[in-house]
Amino acid sequence: MPTRSESAVVEAVPTGLFIGGSWRDAEGSKTFPVEDPSTGDTLTEVADAGVADGHAALDAAVAAQADWARTPPRERGEILRKAFEIITGRADDLALLMTLEMGKPLSESKAEITYGAEFFRWFAEESVRIAGRWSTAPNGAGRLLTMKQPVGPCLMITPWNFPLAMGTRKIGPAVAAGCTMVMKPASLTPLTMLALADILAEAGLPDGVLNVVTTKSTGEVMGPIIKDPRLRKLTFTGSTEVGRGLVEQSADGLLRVSMELGGNAPFLVFGDADLGAAVDGAMLAKMRNVGEACTAANRFLVHESVAEEFAARMTERMAALKVGRGAEDGVEVGPLVEAKQRDKVAELVDDAVSQGATVRCGGAASEGKGYYYPPTVLTDVSTKARMYREEIFGPVAPIFTFSSDEEGVAMANDTEYGLVSYVYTRDLARSLGVAEGLETGMIGLNQGMVSNVAAPFGGVKASGFGREGGSEGIEEYLETKYVAIST
Repeated sequence: MPTRSESAVVEAVPTGLFIGGSWRDAEGSKTFPVEDPSTGDTLTEVADAGVADGHAALDAAVAAQADWARTPPRERGEILRKAFEIITGRADDLALLMTLEMGKPLSESKAEITYGAEFFRWFAEESVRIAGRWSTAPNGAGRLLTMKQPVGPCLMITPWNFPLAMGTRKIGPAVAAGCTMVMKPASLTPLTMLALADILAEAGLPDGVLNVVTTKSTGEVMGPIIKDPRLRKLTFTGSTEVGRGLVEQSADGLLRVSMELGGNAPFLVFGDADLGAAVDGAMLAKMRNVGEACTAANRFLVHESVAEEFAARMTERMAALKVGRGAEDGVEVGPLVEAKQRDKVAELVDDAVSQGATVRCGGAASEGKGYYYPPTVLTDVSTKARMYREEIFGPVAPIFTFSSDEEGVAMANDTEYGLVSYVYTRDLARSLGVAEGLETGMIGLNQGMVSNVAAPFGGVKASGFGREGGSEGIEEYLETKYVAIST
């Protein structure tokens, strides 16, 4: 099926609020623009919800909860399976839509469509595997029954960097478990989520199970929902700063909370590593999604014996990447999502250079339309540079060196974050020892990507808590009930 024109793809997306199974205007018919980050031009306007709209969305979710919880697991799974098939069949159009609102190259958008859709297929299968247990009381005087039931209405707040996958890995397990939802997508990239809501309705999801609220006033609109005693779960993917505030807000209602927050991923290259494989993995870990990923390698920690060769190979690969508008053929690096993000990347690079870092390639923001920053490699970077502590979220690879295994692991752990680490070594004992010593929720051992729908995704420390994906992912949306039976 050929991809439609850019304008046709955008025009096909509903731009209202999706509440109770219907598309509607926001309170006062307010809207806000969605930009193409490659040009700064407006793609379209979408509904800008107010407080009353947020209440209406929660009302719809609450009203649908009891019937949805009683829906047979197989029926819930079949809806997810049908949505998976629709997404797969429209992959080209959805990928183009994502590229237009987020900026990433089409090849990466297509990969995200595949990845994001897989959460629906995975949780379609998990829906019929929700199980409790039956046992005899230790004293033999009775029986113990446990059952799993849906948590109840959930509030989901997703980020802009993976517009489909960040939604499907929350919606998938919630649908499978029997929970209703209010979804608040990022205002920078709402179109993909609006298209997804339309697909789920087409797949047969009952009215009110999923409600989508787009707004520029996130705190004002979401705050009352979080405080409403009818809400039972809050799940958020985004910055640690915002996550901390949301956890505080959730405390009054003692909500079930899952947080996937910021990262500062170390990429450890030991002296015995296969450097060819390490550079391949580094390019994937750094440049996936233009570096705008919480899992992106943020600090390259390279043993001093191979640091110069690694830097030279990395520089050659980074400098050769084609930068341009993501929708154009052959482009490998698109724009950053907005001017604010590009300016932060520039600030971090300038700060590192001011403290002695050497620019091996890139190093200065591009001029002209769009929010571009070139692939950049820095060496001789001080550990006092801001980018040693702060998440870069852009196509910049700072290289630091270490001289012993202990020093490398200590540097890797020298951060408040603990989402993911990457390790390259050919020594089995070192692999296991380093993996055990790293303070992160995930580790890529001799590979530059860890994301997999069948595995639990999540971090420790300031990178959050809870897991998404895998058999663990559905547990975040289930409560355990125990029944004591007299015999």
